[in-house]
Amino acid sequence: MSTQPTVRNQRHVSQREFLKYTFFKVDSQWKRLSANKRRLTKKQVASFVEDFAGTHFVRSYSLVGIRGDADFLLWNISWDLEEFQTFTSTLLKSNFGKYLTIPYSYLAITRKSEYLGNHKHADQEGTSAYSPEDSKYLFVYPFIKKREWYFLSHEQRTIMMADHFKIGHKYPSVKIHTGYSFGLDDQEFVLAFETNEPADFAELVMELRSSEASRYTELETPIFTCVQLKIREILDLLG
Repeated sequence: MSTQPTVRNQRHVSQREFLKYTFFKVDSQWKRLSANKRRLTKKQVASFVEDFAGTHFVRSYSLVGIRGDADFLLWNISWDLEEFQTFTSTLLKSNFGKYLTIPYSYLAITRKSEYLGNHKHADQEGTSAYSPEDSKYLFVYPFIKKREWYFLSHEQRTIMMADHFKIGHKYPSVKIHTGYSFGLDDQEFVLAFETNEPADFAELVMELRSSEASRYTELETPIFTCVQLKIREILDLLG
């Protein structure tokens, strides 16, 4: 688990941060290496991620035993898009990186919701990524609205989203981070929910199914359940 960095690039608060969710899968050949070779590759990549986290935002999550198509997630937040390239490139060039593939990758940027107006609800609406929680669980998924949604009037959409927010407020243990991907990636949004109570998130999702706005959902899969752990703990779970 990599925590909030002590140093971050200083930019004006009106500027928006980029969000990157990169899911990795470890090739089974790595597990067939000798215990010593696995130990050395784990040490190399763990040191890199930990050092990077000293001056940048990166958090690590395990999906071992939860999904079959991804083993761990590295969540990066940065003012600079190129930082993601440097980070991932260095990781893949490592000895451990030779055994990694990226089955899923999502890019987004922060933006204040057009439906919030002056409304604020502390620690719940993810209008930016400036203050992520340190929750044990993170639920991540891409999201696309039906095109019909955008042909509704802004007033119609605002009314439906107000009901959407009202449901969300019933689950204060869940904090949402909304990333906007328009023009940046295949999806329109990347939604990430932090909580220490997975059951609360499940109940929230179930209740949102009955909201009027949900009629206009085109895609909200795959959904990833991620457990926050230190990078060394994740690597030990892998072998």
